[in-house]
Amino acid sequence: MRILTIETTCDETAAAVVTDRLEVLGAVVASQDDLHRRFGGVVPEIASRAHVERILPVIDEALRRADTRLADLDAVAVANTPGLAGSLLVGLAAAKALCVATGLPLVAVNHLQAHIYACRIAAGQEVFPCIGLIVSGGHTSLYRCQGPTDFELLGATIDDAAGEAFDKVANMLGLPYPGGPSIQRAAEKGNPQAYRFPRAFLHEDRLDFSFSGLKTAVRYTIAGPGRPDFAQVRLSEQQVADLAASFQEAVVDCLVGKSMQALEQSGMSTLCVGGGVAANARLRQRLDDEARRRSIRLFVAPMRLCTDNAVMGAIAVERVKAGRFESLDLEVFPGVVRKPTGAG
Repeated sequence: MRILTIETTCDETAAAVVTDRLEVLGAVVASQDDLHRRFGGVVPEIASRAHVERILPVIDEALRRADTRLADLDAVAVANTPGLAGSLLVGLAAAKALCVATGLPLVAVNHLQAHIYACRIAAGQEVFPCIGLIVSGGHTSLYRCQGPTDFELLGATIDDAAGEAFDKVANMLGLPYPGGPSIQRAAEKGNPQAYRFPRAFLHEDRLDFSFSGLKTAVRYTIAGPGRPDFAQVRLSEQQVADLAASFQEAVVDCLVGKSMQALEQSGMSTLCVGGGVAANARLRQRLDDEARRRSIRLFVAPMRLCTDNAVMGAIAVERVKAGRFESLDLEVFPGVVRKPTGAG
């Protein structure tokens, strides 16, 4: 069985050809970082227009790398939730067009479930049931995952996602976009104890996150209250490093702490972690340390599958095996809901 998977939930245009044995025959990701760098974050309109330009060449290249013709495919899968509305629509329109032209069945993919399924792909073994931590630019959530498509939301950020906070703090510090890698590089020379930043909800039973207050605390530490022009702020290289390290440590404390709480409250002993921020070296180190200390089975998506990609769309294999196909009136669902229609 061969499935073409399409991913356009945010600012990466991606396609892959995967098999029912989770083999990756060909994969392509077209990044938009250069388009959004000057703005310090993703601009939805720019993202959707770039998808329109890139979607067909990316699909064509993925098929070429997989040495696969459209006639060789058994299904077309596309992420239809959650994400940016305009971006999602481009991928869904392309998938529907291919299905109309070829008669292939359409499969819906939940982008968040796919991030956790990346752990299953890389592990080469069963990882469910587990607690799933999804941490990215748009999402910071904890799920009880009974199976690859059976998720129960346990907690999520009530404001900024962790990745968004990384981008905004990097901008305050004069570091380049994307903020995650920039903060990590700067933090390597910094003291994570130099500044004591808040850890929202860390000592509460609720499994939610909040990074808005942390972001504001960094802002006040750099330039005080009000609306300062950060371009006029002069920080030494060591101050930038210390601020980056202290901010990163606060985020990691919250992510690791809440993940451990979720495991304790659920009685589970397996943790799967996916999303762009899962590429952060300090987070991976702390998770590994806690997993060893607590005898937890830990699966973190490999670096190549942390940021948005179409390989993780191989979760569509699970839906195909269950006979869960969609009609051509499938819609996009930009927001996070507990049971997304067509992708739950």
